Amino acid sequence: MEIERKYLIKTLPEDLTHYPCREIEQGYLCTDPVVRVRRSDDTYTLTYKGRGLMVREEHNLPLTAEAFAHLREKADGILIQKRRFLIPYRDRYTVELDVFGGALAPLVLAEVEFPTEEEANSFRPPEWFGEDVTFSTAYHNSTLSRRGLP
Repeated sequence: MEIERKYLIKTLPEDLTHYPCREIEQGYLCTDPVVRVRRSDDTYTLTYKGRGLMVREEHNLPLTAEAFAHLREKADGILIQKRRFLIPYRDRYTVELDVFGGALAPLVLAEVEFPTEEEANSFRPPEWFGEDVTFSTAYHNSTLSRRGLP
């Protein structure tokens, strides 16, 4: 189960180079249900995501580089490219800050995952976060891959 909140970003935190960063490329084989292939640096996964906005089922399966390359060619829509910065917040959370490239630039989104719905509902974001888009399907990566920027 995945429980997360998603936000647009008003201003980037200073000096992102101090935080761990991953180069991500992902494509969607299906968007209902969501079936995604992803390369995150040198790790490859196939992901199934169920329906939902803040809470939804998620299953990840490892792929080889060859399997990823094969499935990547079958993806529909925009192949998403982004840099993901992992930023600690309040000693309890990690902000996954996605800076999109390619057709989705200059979009910047932040996601924060939670162990419970109660914690997600009581979360107070940092000042540099913008609009909460958790309940907008327009900012799901699967939607962005089909429709582009909202």
